[in-house]
Amino acid sequence: MTNKIERLIDANYNRLKEALRLLEDIQRFIYDNKELSYAFKELRHNLTSLYSQKRVKHRDIINDVSKTSTSSELKREDLNSLIEANFSRAFESSRVLEEAFKLTEIEKSAVAKEIRYKLYNLHKIVLEKLKI
Repeated sequence: MTNKIERLIDANYNRLKEALRLLEDIQRFIYDNKELSYAFKELRHNLTSLYSQKRVKHRDIINDVSKTSTSSELKREDLNSLIEANFSRAFESSRVLEEAFKLTEIEKSAVAKEIRYKLYNLHKIVLEKLKI
């Protein structure tokens, strides 16, 4: 079971890091917002404290039962829907990490929770700036 939990953590760590990078780059390259870009970058760097190279050996992409994209993941209506989708991805992944670390490394659970709450705040700020 530990190998399966490590696989779950690895997948959600990567999912969260990718969502943060996209949100960071949108603020940096599209909105030219240095403060928000930095805030996402800082979160992404805080995430590295949850990383462990040992988890890579538990990846099993070939046998992943849900590796294909769903139709809702293939297209985004506009930039706002892209932002919302990646915030949702980040919220969900940080929550999964928080819960999974309760089974393996409890101190990392608190880090994942802190990241999740910072994301909630950033979401509010982004929504206010974009008037969504």
